[in-house]
Amino acid sequence: MSARTVLVTGAGRGIGRAIALHLARSGWRVFGGVRTDVAAEELTAESDLITPVELDVTVPGHLVALDRALPERLDALVNNAGAAVAGPIETLSSADMHRQFDVNLIGPLALTRALLPRLREARGRVVFISSINGRVSFPFTGIYNASKYATEAVADCLRVELRPFGVQVGLVEPGVIDTEPWHRMDQLIDELEADLDGPHRALYAPHFAGERRLIGKIRKNAKPPQRVAVAVERQLTRRRMRPRALVGADARFILGMKALLPSRGLDAVWAQGIGVRAGTEESTLGPGRDA
Repeated sequence: MSARTVLVTGAGRGIGRAIALHLARSGWRVFGGVRTDVAAEELTAESDLITPVELDVTVPGHLVALDRALPERLDALVNNAGAAVAGPIETLSSADMHRQFDVNLIGPLALTRALLPRLREARGRVVFISSINGRVSFPFTGIYNASKYATEAVADCLRVELRPFGVQVGLVEPGVIDTEPWHRMDQLIDELEADLDGPHRALYAPHFAGERRLIGKIRKNAKPPQRVAVAVERQLTRRRMRPRALVGADARFILGMKALLPSRGLDAVWAQGIGVRAGTEESTLGPGRDA
């Protein structure tokens, strides 16, 4: 029997790289989507079962070229490629928002649609790498949260729409994972604050200070990318995929808090986490009125 085939996007680093290497070690023939020659060379050096393919999910020409780069039979697609746009929502540009959704939602959907004929033929599987941010929204990552919420909605829809064709769809939802962006998070926060205009910098100074403290605590409990890779393999090999697979005790704890606390209670937890307080002035709508 020939090796099972899988395309893993964003395989050049972090979680995607861990997934590609883990599946290759498990005997999969892996096609790893990368954006640089260096990443391609590094993957090739790791395993003979990994074939790098140039792939930026937001570039239509790359999707067209995949038709020649991939085998006729494709058993699985792992939509891992993604980006995170951070900062107070008030300060984000339209370009920031479009980029966030292009990379995390529109691009992966275009890729999935392009590969569905192969996946239908193989009665294959599609895994979307989401996040606990797709279930619970956190301050300072609002647009990223929104893109992951949308990914979850689309996966739920595809799971039913593709059911008659034998194509299974599932999500993997990690908590905090020890990848390169977390190593430079302090620098990123500094850059975000420095890029704000004066008035916004003053308004959000307490938020940024709180984020710096919180990030230091969260980073200590980050899990290795290998944990996500193992969860992906389970999704690809179990008889019936789980609609959602959480990764990490932190993800399970946060989801439990959302289930137990009312919305205002959860708001208070996040506000306390970054050390900000609600305004004390009375609403101009007057007491007892709803906006």
